[in-house]
Amino acid sequence: MTLLEGRIAIVTGAGRGIGRAHALELARQGAKVVVNDFGVSLAGETDAESPAESVVSEIKALGGEAVANGADVADFGEAEAMVQQAIDTFGGLDILVNNAGFVRDRMLVNTSEEEWDAVIRVHLKGHFAPLRHAGAYWRTESKEGRTRAARVINTSSGAGLQGSIGQTTYSAAKAGIAGMTLVAAAEMGRYGVTVNAIAPVARTRMTEGAFDTSAMPEPEDNSPVVAWLASVEAGDVTGRVIEIEGGQICLEQGWTHGPRRDAARRWETAEVGSALRELIAEGADPEPVYGVS
Repeated sequence: MTLLEGRIAIVTGAGRGIGRAHALELARQGAKVVVNDFGVSLAGETDAESPAESVVSEIKALGGEAVANGADVADFGEAEAMVQQAIDTFGGLDILVNNAGFVRDRMLVNTSEEEWDAVIRVHLKGHFAPLRHAGAYWRTESKEGRTRAARVINTSSGAGLQGSIGQTTYSAAKAGIAGMTLVAAAEMGRYGVTVNAIAPVARTRMTEGAFDTSAMPEPEDNSPVVAWLASVEAGDVTGRVIEIEGGQICLEQGWTHGPRRDAARRWETAEVGSALRELIAEGADPEPVYGVS
């Protein structure tokens, strides 16, 4: 029996790159997959081809079961319909992999309001909307005595955890996803749901042109971690952000309480500078990490 035999998954942004690799790996491990892809260019513009259908064909060629979905995951109603499609087609939902996104990189002072809104919408709202509707389904199942071993894998980024020059909007969205992961894990555990996030590194359409990708891992190098997190076996792992780079996985542990100073009553303005500088020196780290634990 394979790891995900009989389990039902949605993977967003699964027509190409990392999402495609996730969908194929989940299928190889026995999951039935709703392959979502809105079919847009890197700039978020409508793409002529329908990559979701191609991935569905690949999965079926492997002997798996899959169906295509073209929802805009940041549209609240379309996200709800996508969750319902999984339930109607395969009889339920066990796994949600939120992966969809695009970039519009700019230095902060050159970023337009439209660019900010578009990137925040597809990444942050595009994680919230599917998770909101999947979570409501799992809550109902639990209350009716049919608790599912449900798994959510969100997609953050090193840009959101450590920051990335020229990617203010993308970094803000990905940091928000890490925060959402923590809260969702705490709220949804009572319904049998684990919520984790990965921060993958891979050569994709989003990284090519922006960075030197010659030494980057391939998209499929991230997918075994996703497949395991999607399994029943992973029930004791939740509220974690895991950075993946090829064969290396790193558990992020940032935003913990560091060194501190207490004033007798409250800080006098003139005292703040020296106290903060002492704390910064005391807590200095040659490779600071601003992820989540």
